[in-house]
Amino acid sequence: MSTEQKIFTPSYPLPAGRTGLLTGFEPGTRTLEAGYRVAPPFRPLPVDVIFEKDVAVPLRDGVTIYVDVFRPIGSAKVPVIMGWSPYGKAQGTSMSVMGVFGLVGLANSVVSGLEKFEGPDPAYWCAQGYAVCNPDIRGVVDSEGDSVLWDRQDGRDAYDLIEWLAEQEWCSGKVGMTGTSYLAVSQWFTAAEQPPHLAAINPWEGVSDVYRDLVMRGGMPDTGFARQLQEGSFFGKNRKEDILAEVEEHPLFDGLWAEKVPAFDRITVPAYVVASYSNTLHTAGTFRAWRRIASDEKWLRIHNGQEWPDYYDEGNVEDLRRFFDHYLKGVDNCWETTPRVRYSVLDLRGGDRISVPDDEFPPAETVSTKFYLDGRGRRLVTDAPAESSAVTYDVDTNPNAASFLMRFDRDTELVGYPKAHLFVEARDADDMDLFVLIQKLDAFGTPLQQFTVPNQSAMAHDLTDHGATILKYKGSDGRLRISARHLDEALTTEDVPAHSFDRVEKLTPGEVVEVDIDLLPLGLAFGAGEQLRFIVSARNLLGTLMPGIDEYAPENRGAHVIHTGEGRASYLQLPVRAA
Repeated sequence: MSTEQKIFTPSYPLPAGRTGLLTGFEPGTRTLEAGYRVAPPFRPLPVDVIFEKDVAVPLRDGVTIYVDVFRPIGSAKVPVIMGWSPYGKAQGTSMSVMGVFGLVGLANSVVSGLEKFEGPDPAYWCAQGYAVCNPDIRGVVDSEGDSVLWDRQDGRDAYDLIEWLAEQEWCSGKVGMTGTSYLAVSQWFTAAEQPPHLAAINPWEGVSDVYRDLVMRGGMPDTGFARQLQEGSFFGKNRKEDILAEVEEHPLFDGLWAEKVPAFDRITVPAYVVASYSNTLHTAGTFRAWRRIASDEKWLRIHNGQEWPDYYDEGNVEDLRRFFDHYLKGVDNCWETTPRVRYSVLDLRGGDRISVPDDEFPPAETVSTKFYLDGRGRRLVTDAPAESSAVTYDVDTNPNAASFLMRFDRDTELVGYPKAHLFVEARDADDMDLFVLIQKLDAFGTPLQQFTVPNQSAMAHDLTDHGATILKYKGSDGRLRISARHLDEALTTEDVPAHSFDRVEKLTPGEVVEVDIDLLPLGLAFGAGEQLRFIVSARNLLGTLMPGIDEYAPENRGAHVIHTGEGRASYLQLPVRAA
């Protein structure tokens, strides 16, 4: 356990916008009959359900949390699935959750309103012979204790709840976990604790390293979403962890942040992992965890949209049921023959390929190929230019970016992990915040983009012109503060650089340094004649993850220089899938 001291600040009661119809503290058991509808916009229950509300569960340190349990009527013992998060267990009918559904274009009628935000819907799962447990975790709503944000403490607490559930007289002794975002992250931490009765997990897009994914991506203190998460999700009676203060106190990766990285090598439970290429918060972490967990029985599905519509899609829910039926009920349904990887290839013109089966990711036929930056012609070329040249831009002018183009002479797919290897220099500064982007252009040079959600309204266009990356995919991006360029040799691979973030290495005047920048994994198809644009910039090219978040202001001044050619052969490495 870390010796670093967490920083806490007072919490506050759940505000009206986060309060659901069933939020009030009313312990007891009741029966919800088939046809029950919590409110008109929501889906009715298809079967009778027993609803145990505000059940007290003791944790190992004496803290009591409260959970809601929905389970089928009958004497048969059933497995239980749960989602662990700070979102109030009865928020499914709140204005905030209904607003999120509206933002992405989901009808509230696809769920019963009894589900935890981003979690499994009791209306479906109880009808399939499962119980659903919705906890209010440590420090949230009426539960005791001080809340923490994405931490190994989550794993220890969830362990205790899993073992408590397994002992209930109605439970078969099998517990599974599912859910997106926070509910996915908590599964990494819980599975690493190895609770004996945890039978399977289903992390559906979530970070796996709070430092690298949430607060210091690329070594930059970009805390806009962390602020929203801390101030808009952790409501209760006691204290909540102040991760914003911790970023100030602990700017380098240390023991505090190590507590917020799960022990991947201890995750051995069967896992069905779902990822996308387009979530600038979750994508890197989901793929990292999938690569590093020790489970022999693990599956990866990479979809082509946004996680909430994907999670509640009827076909995908049925697919997940097959996984849970196999591992929580022991059903012989041939789940084990499911391809270990099912990936998508985005076309951005309406021709996406989805659920492409494979044994691994990237596919074995993918070749990591270097395309060299030609500063003189502003091109990407297959051979390093014989002559050296440099591209310079002033960070305070327009443009404060440099682009490099290439045109494909035949149909090509890029599937896997891209990276940039650059020789860079700062003039009149001792550091640089660099942002990079791979963008698809059509044959005429027009950038191609694609909504990831059903909402494609006029307002959605306004929101996504700059920012709201969860709603629209614009390409694979990466970033790095150059003083944080030191690589972690134990974690870095040929395709995926990993930075240690444990030191600061400022630049000296005239110094040219060699850096590796990881970009988000991609699956992207290019037709003959279409183009790829690689951008290096001093500004955040995509904007924020969601609307209403404070955007990070890069700490740049002076001029940036990208060196290319002889002796300083900068390149973009792309995963080219052989035909």
